[in-house]
Amino acid sequence: MPRANAVPHRGLSLAVLIVNQLLAGVGVASGIAVAALLVGELTGADQLGGLAQSASVLGAALTAIPLARLAVRRGRHVALATGYALAMVGAILIVTAAASGWVPLVFLGLAAFGAGAAAGLQARFAATEVAAPGFEARSMSLVLWATTLGSVAGPLLADAGNQVGQALGLPPLVGPFVFSGVAFGLSTLLVATLLRLPKAGQLAADAEGPAVGEDAGPAEATDAVDTSGAVAAEPGPAVASAPPPSVSSWDALRIAVRSPRALFAILAIVCSHTVMVGVMVMTPVHMTHHGLSLTLVGVVISIHIIGMYGASPLVGWLADRIGSPRVIFIGVAILLSATLIGILAPADDMLLVPLALGLLGLGWSCGLIGGSTLVTRSVDPSIRVPLQGATDAAMNLAAAIAAAMSGFLLGWGGFAAVNIVAVFVLVPLVIAGVAAVRSSRAGLSLEPSAPAR
Repeated sequence: MPRANAVPHRGLSLAVLIVNQLLAGVGVASGIAVAALLVGELTGADQLGGLAQSASVLGAALTAIPLARLAVRRGRHVALATGYALAMVGAILIVTAAASGWVPLVFLGLAAFGAGAAAGLQARFAATEVAAPGFEARSMSLVLWATTLGSVAGPLLADAGNQVGQALGLPPLVGPFVFSGVAFGLSTLLVATLLRLPKAGQLAADAEGPAVGEDAGPAEATDAVDTSGAVAAEPGPAVASAPPPSVSSWDALRIAVRSPRALFAILAIVCSHTVMVGVMVMTPVHMTHHGLSLTLVGVVISIHIIGMYGASPLVGWLADRIGSPRVIFIGVAILLSATLIGILAPADDMLLVPLALGLLGLGWSCGLIGGSTLVTRSVDPSIRVPLQGATDAAMNLAAAIAAAMSGFLLGWGGFAAVNIVAVFVLVPLVIAGVAAVRSSRAGLSLEPSAPAR
């Protein structure tokens, strides 16, 4: 089938994805800014605040693979609409449970709420599917950048949402989830009515080459580690051999980790996200413990989100120009800087704390965009979508564990302990990067073998 038919109206599809991410950004950020505080208020134990993020991130992990399967069978637009609809239901459950005082239902609602984050992350892969060859990272970064306005507005609306909720007779800290539910409802409606993408499996079949009469665009680059130890973008084939079409997400992951390059890409996504979530989720609790207001908490989280998404077009451009691995290494350096500031900065320092959170977001952006682009370019199209789902599930599961541990780490050793543990999370990523360099120097094949047919 011609590729032009496989991806109709690239510009319209990308525009819908961008507008949708604005709404989804409001939906996720409005609620997540106060989730830890809400759970601490309902349970009377601030140490359990990390479990709020854990429930949400675990929900994202549990829905990542089913959404990827749905993308293969029905199309990305169906998968995205389903994820946002689940998040809307989750917001409704949170409001209902908090109003009734039934705490277990709050965690169930937060788990469903996490499906919105999973859908938002999978929208970045949808952007690569509508991109011209060679522009995947830039298209991905535009969709992520669109999340900036909504995500920055979300925490800033926390206080307003709280006032609206109290005016409606809801308990404190519940009102922001009303905003989240409305935003996710609009996002679901937009994707379901305007976005139309082919099944992901069909895109894989069309990935062998451009259609007759279609401009193929710049040659698609495959990121590789050169023999001098530097990372460069070089033309080349995908590294993984084609497995059977029915390969599962976990089989795709098992195939991919045999490639040093693909393993490096996967760990870039997983480790960067784990560090970001583990530190970010305890920042509001850390600040409020030292007497800072909810408004100041919202400002700091907004700066963090600007770091996550504001520079994403530059990060995407760099990934296409200098290679995804170099961008990943830059992200590691930025994340290390952020955690070191977090270890040393006083909680009430309104210069260093926002700087640390901004750098934390920027390092995450480099890891996510660099790693996601490298994952897309490192494997055969026939395992690409299952691997994307498995990678997102793995990163959210790891982040859920980190969020759960961060509350206890904060109680045990303070905010410095949270950041110290985050530094150790980066160690496997650095080791994988070094291994990829050494494999290239030794002339070893980066291609994992396919499973037996």
